[in-house]
Amino acid sequence: MGSGPGHTVAVFGAYGHTGRFVVAELLERGFVPVLSGRDADKLRASAASRPGLDVRPAQVDDPAALDRALAGAAAVINCAGPFTTTAAPVIEAALRAGIPYIDVAAEIEANTDTLAHFADRARAAGTVVVPAMAFYGGLGDLLVTTAMGDWTAADEAHIAYGLSGWHPTPGTRVAGAAVQARRGGQRVRFRQGRLEYHRDDLPTLDWHFPAPLGTRAVIGEFTMADVVTVPSHLSIPEVRTYMTTEAAGDLAAPDTPAPTAVDGSGRSAQTFLVDVVVRSGGTERRATASGQDIYAVTAPLAVEAVRRVLDGRTGRTGVAFAGDVFDAPDFLGALAPHITYSTTA
Repeated sequence: MGSGPGHTVAVFGAYGHTGRFVVAELLERGFVPVLSGRDADKLRASAASRPGLDVRPAQVDDPAALDRALAGAAAVINCAGPFTTTAAPVIEAALRAGIPYIDVAAEIEANTDTLAHFADRARAAGTVVVPAMAFYGGLGDLLVTTAMGDWTAADEAHIAYGLSGWHPTPGTRVAGAAVQARRGGQRVRFRQGRLEYHRDDLPTLDWHFPAPLGTRAVIGEFTMADVVTVPSHLSIPEVRTYMTTEAAGDLAAPDTPAPTAVDGSGRSAQTFLVDVVVRSGGTERRATASGQDIYAVTAPLAVEAVRRVLDGRTGRTGVAFAGDVFDAPDFLGALAPHITYSTTA
C-alpha cells in the first residue's frame, strides 16, 4: 500500500468490528492511530495486540474526554454507532479541535442530521466533515458520480446490492434497532426529490447483475444511505436501492450469526457486487464494483478519504459526501485491490 504521511488519526470506536479494520488500514498506510471509544476495557483489550498505540477512552456525553481523545490528532474517523447518538458529539469535538471528521454512518437519519446541523458550522470553522464514508453511502455515491460522467443531471439512479449473504455485526443490530425506534416502524424511500416515510410492503423483483452473479431476486426500495449521499450533490429526483433477498433475509433473521474471519486480515467469506444504473431520457450508463466483506472494505474507503483530505486534495469545507468532495473515478481506482470496478456507457 505504500507509506503514509505519519499523521496521527483518532479512531472513535476503535475496538468495534469495523473500527479494527480501520486501525489496521491506518497502520498499513503509515498513519499513527489513536484508539478511542466508550468502553475502556474493550479499548485496552484491543490495544493489547497493538503495543505502543495511545488509548484514550471517552464517553459521547463528556466533551472534555472527547477533547483529550482528539488532542494532537490531524483527523478523526468515527466508527462507533449508532451514529444518531455518536456523530454530533464527535463532530462537535472535531470542530473544537479544528480537524477534519470522517465517519462510516450507514444510518439515513444520522446523515441527514449531520448535513442539516453542521454544514454551516463546519464551513465557518474552515474544516470538512465527510459522513457515510463506507460501503453503504460512500461507495454507491462514488459509483453513481462516476457513472454520471459529464452529465449534470439524470432522471433516475438505481443502486443494486448483490451480497452473497449478510452476517450483521452487533453494531449493525444496535444501529438498526435505533433507526426503527426513531421511525416508529415506518420505511423510507427517495422519490420526486425528497425522502418519504411510508408503511407500504416492499416489492420483490429480478435484477440483472453483471456476470458472474447474473439475475437475482432483490427487495425493491431496500433503502440505504445512498438516498442521502447521492442527491446531496447530484440532480437526480429518483434514487432507489435494492438488496438481494438472501442478504435481506439474513439481516432480518434474529439468529444470523456475526461475521466469521476466513483469512489473516479478518475478512469474512462474504462477497459483493454493487451495480449502479443511471438513466437520462433514453440513455443509460452503468458502473459496478465487486469485492469481499462489506465491513472490511469500509476501512480503505475511510482511510483513503482521510489521506486525500489531509493531502489537501478536497479544496472544500463544510459537510460533503464522497462523490462531491473527491474525484470519484480516481478515488475508485485508488481502492484496488480492495475493490474492482468498471463502467459502461
